[in-house]
Amino acid sequence: MLVNMKSREKRFAYLFNNKLERLYIEQPQQKSAVGNIYVGIVTKVAPGMNAAFVDIGEVKNCYLPKDKLASYSADDSSFNEKKNRSISIYIKQGEKVLVQVVKDATGTKGPKLTGIVELQKDNLVYMPYGRYIAVSKKLTDQKLQQQLRSVGKKLTAQSEGLIFRTSAANASEAELTAEVDELRQKYTELLRQAATAKKPALLLANNDYERELFRILEKMESGEVFVDTQEEAKGWSSVFPKLTFHYYADNKNLFSFFAVEKDIEDALKRIVWLEKGAYLIIDETEAATIIDVNTGKYEGKHNLEQTAFDTNRYAAIEAARQLKVRDLSGIILIDFIDMPKEHERKIEEIMKKELQKDSRQTKVIGFTALGILQITRKKTVVPLSQAVKTKCPVCDGTGAVMSAESMAFKLERELWEYERSDHDLIEVEAQREVIKVFSGKDKQHLKRLEEILGMQITLHERDFAIPDYHIKYIGQKNNS
Repeated sequence: MLVNMKSREKRFAYLFNNKLERLYIEQPQQKSAVGNIYVGIVTKVAPGMNAAFVDIGEVKNCYLPKDKLASYSADDSSFNEKKNRSISIYIKQGEKVLVQVVKDATGTKGPKLTGIVELQKDNLVYMPYGRYIAVSKKLTDQKLQQQLRSVGKKLTAQSEGLIFRTSAANASEAELTAEVDELRQKYTELLRQAATAKKPALLLANNDYERELFRILEKMESGEVFVDTQEEAKGWSSVFPKLTFHYYADNKNLFSFFAVEKDIEDALKRIVWLEKGAYLIIDETEAATIIDVNTGKYEGKHNLEQTAFDTNRYAAIEAARQLKVRDLSGIILIDFIDMPKEHERKIEEIMKKELQKDSRQTKVIGFTALGILQITRKKTVVPLSQAVKTKCPVCDGTGAVMSAESMAFKLERELWEYERSDHDLIEVEAQREVIKVFSGKDKQHLKRLEEILGMQITLHERDFAIPDYHIKYIGQKNNS
């Protein structure tokens, strides 16, 4: 695991057998709202959609389905009775509600909400209106599952719910009780804040970067973790004793040192090359992600049917990896090369096996009559392409280029490599927006970086067609 936290753009990369398996990039302006808890105000109730729209203080109103309302969950009526009742019975326009984001905004759609709030601790997830007890699927011991469910029933009231995490297997009942009590008090405090709020507001922010990172670290039974910040490298070593932590202090960027930067560039390309000349074409749309499999130059050593199967096998393994690296989600359709039904079943099993390694909730639906494999993958964060790219101003959105933020952070990482060097002046030519992001508000970040690096950074604005920069000079002031 490579953890790059030195600059404002936070990144981590998980490598297995020296191959990139998971990549996560978080820019300050693109932090995911998933898990955040807000007090919102209902702006519209839509009985025809069985949903309400809620203002949480962000740009777009949010979507809140009827079956995700706390009041709906608290209703002890039968499922059929509740199903046939109008949403207007459970929520009113102008009402204040405590909600949690379960899906970020995409395109023209606002975030998706739930009123069934989840609060997490080390060993469990507490839901004030969950109404069920569940145990992690990774805990396969039925006796242990039953014990945890019994503890859960003792700890919860009728409306409450708990999900026991894998680590709960090693926790005592007293520890689990303490966690439930702490989270119950936390929820009570959130309700108090919501009741006194006069307008929509964020009450509890989720650290999505650490959540995604820790999710993978928890799964690693062994391995090495390289972190470019000393405090985290030291602190996390006690949290994950099975792993070996290293503080990476070299001037060269961590991702560059391990040759991951090229993997990131490849993950942003439309074409992905497979073994022996075959390739994938990956197209992301708002409705779905389409992956097309092509034999290319691969002719195979046997008959056409075997060549198709071999290509599809390579494609299934690589497509599963690309879903994780690119963080693709929603509906995913893979158009494999035509093959008989028995080969379709084999490819489906290969895909299921590869996606078992995925930390995100993923489901392989199966092949359609047209031979297209259907997959759904839960969205919790924005895909890689949205995280680092923006609409191209030159082609009016028909393509994409690196955003001003990404170029500014790239420049920052490049300049960090000159820390403790003999130079005292760097001159940079860059587009206006790149300079603006790089410098920060009132040039605070520029000044901070100059102080840390011990050199003067001179920025010259240039009329580049796209967000870009060029380091013009590195050296001594008297030689410039």
